[in-house]
Amino acid sequence: MQKTYHELTITLKNDFVDFIADFILNIYGEGVELGEGKIIVRGESDLTFVKDALVSLAGTLGGSIEMEYTLEEKENVDWIKTYQDSVQPIEAGNFYIFPSWYAPKENFINIKIDPTLAFGSGHHGTTFSCLEAISKYVKAEHSVIDVGCGSGILGLACKKLGAKVALCDTDPVSVDSCKENFELNSENYDTLWEGSIDKTKEIYDIVIANIIPDVLRFIAKDLKSATKEHGLLILSGILEKKENVVLESYKDLTLIERIQKDEWVTLIYKKEING
Repeated sequence: MQKTYHELTITLKNDFVDFIADFILNIYGEGVELGEGKIIVRGESDLTFVKDALVSLAGTLGGSIEMEYTLEEKENVDWIKTYQDSVQPIEAGNFYIFPSWYAPKENFINIKIDPTLAFGSGHHGTTFSCLEAISKYVKAEHSVIDVGCGSGILGLACKKLGAKVALCDTDPVSVDSCKENFELNSENYDTLWEGSIDKTKEIYDIVIANIIPDVLRFIAKDLKSATKEHGLLILSGILEKKENVVLESYKDLTLIERIQKDEWVTLIYKKEING
């Protein structure tokens, strides 16, 4: 163990803590601790790149999330144990999401996810709402694709329900993490690739995309084309302030349900035959 470690503290509005923590875990897989209105990132190497990525993200979101940053070098402690102690299991729909240092729970569909390994542990409002939607709409006979799969948690949920599951992500770290989490849960995906929805030639009963609104707008045509007639699109990652961006891009579909958790929105659309 090194004598010192690096610590980045991000101070922000409490509503955005889970969302920003999930983003950090997508680019940095060591230790992220959540607090009231703050996130603490710790590691043995310099964390300036994490700060720079957050500054870039804030710019992409048009200033919707304000953050302050403090970078320090401190005397080393067992921060991994501290982090693990801070992560709690959650219940979302029919699913129980838990890290490997907890036990599974009876009467739930159990999904084991170690948040240090990947983006998405179910705690963020968009992932939570997607899990609720999956509990309601996904059946064993369905074919499903999870676009921007991150940790693979949503695809895992669909596979646990017996569905045929394809996954993709433009980030190679997420693709690797998805593979690891399927192995951790002793499940097999049907297809997984690095890239986006445009690489598939298949059409699916349900298309899931938990991505930021601007990307949902940009790939709207591809998402619709990959959805079967009468099929569903579950769209999430939508900050309420930017919901209109998505509503405008998918106005040719039928909105059958809107789920809001905190300041985040999940939209479920049906692709009608003449829509």
